[in-house]
Amino acid sequence: MHEANRMKRLPPYLFTVVDGLKREARAQGVDVIDFSMGNPDLAPPPHVVEALREALDLPGIHRYSKWDEEIERNLRKAIAFWYHERFGVTLDPDTEVVPCIGSKEGIAHLALAFMNSDDLALIPSPAYPVHFNGIIMAGGILYDIPIREEKNYLPDLFSLPKETTRLSKLLMLSYPHNPTTATCGIDFYEQVIHWARDKQIIIASDLAYSDMVFRGPRASSILEVKGAIKHSIEFHTLSKSYSMPGWRIAFAVGNREILKSLAKTKSYCDFGIFKAIQYAATKALTGPQGTVKKAVEIYKKRSALLVDGLNRIGWPTKKPDATMYVWCRIPQKFSEHTSMAFTELLIREAGVAVAPGTGFGEYGEGYVRFALVVPEERIQEALRRLERFLQDGGARKGGRRPKARKSK
Repeated sequence: MHEANRMKRLPPYLFTVVDGLKREARAQGVDVIDFSMGNPDLAPPPHVVEALREALDLPGIHRYSKWDEEIERNLRKAIAFWYHERFGVTLDPDTEVVPCIGSKEGIAHLALAFMNSDDLALIPSPAYPVHFNGIIMAGGILYDIPIREEKNYLPDLFSLPKETTRLSKLLMLSYPHNPTTATCGIDFYEQVIHWARDKQIIIASDLAYSDMVFRGPRASSILEVKGAIKHSIEFHTLSKSYSMPGWRIAFAVGNREILKSLAKTKSYCDFGIFKAIQYAATKALTGPQGTVKKAVEIYKKRSALLVDGLNRIGWPTKKPDATMYVWCRIPQKFSEHTSMAFTELLIREAGVAVAPGTGFGEYGEGYVRFALVVPEERIQEALRRLERFLQDGGARKGGRRPKARKSK
């Protein structure tokens, strides 16, 4: 049996490789401190968990979800309310809001809804993997736009060849940015809309980390720009802000015609989101936001602890202004290593797992990403191990490994 050719075009999913390395290390008794995946370790808001429990006993709650029923309508209204509260953007809940089973699912289905085999998608690189993998799985053509540290990881759209933009159907953006943690102001989005005004290009903004800004102005929505809704949709998720990653609940908002095609595509592939989760998500979006603010403070504190520690032990690193990540250039003494080889070395020799930069595309090479999903005491332990690792030059191959610690 042979996979579809488009699946063979997919690059190796390096996070699966990292998972295998972690399993191998743990099987050998290594206590792995895992910074590799952005999988929040914090608890969801208590009132949201209680709402889920309450919903489980509601009549009809375990049936298929339908667009025009009360729980579904209430969720779309809550999303529109949330957007207006955050960004001052007014949305029609019935035509400009589509709930998704996680933003990853929504982004992948957007590509499936619109990409033909001769269509280009403009993807800044490095990027969250589904931004480019979704294009490949849909059969479209991937056009990487390198984004670089010296330009704050912002793409220069005006320098793209005219023939490239003529053939392009989709542009993906994401600020605050995963993996680089870069941010942008509303002026950048104004430039994007100006660039797109005479083009037939869908602009999709992935706004997963809008709440997680540590310094500077709040994150902006591209939909705040006048005229943006003619071109644009935006994705958001409850996974990060509300610490609900396993619930698989997110949404897309914006241009109604784009969303109509997205909803049509989804209707052929899924039966919607479990109604109880929609009920609880409504409470999350419209209820107290204190848990979100506390989560942001925790991630800010963890980022300061990790970055200050890395600089102290001789691994130069900048503090992120946003997101739940730290993006690091590989230390100079290991510059001959690929990011995947360096990641493997860290796991085997220090018992510290990170995400290799090339997992986020070709232009992530030379970097690794730490996800701030472990408590402070584990960050401190990781720093102790990394200090020994850097001092030894990673030369302890086959020697002493970090020991497993018994749970207290």
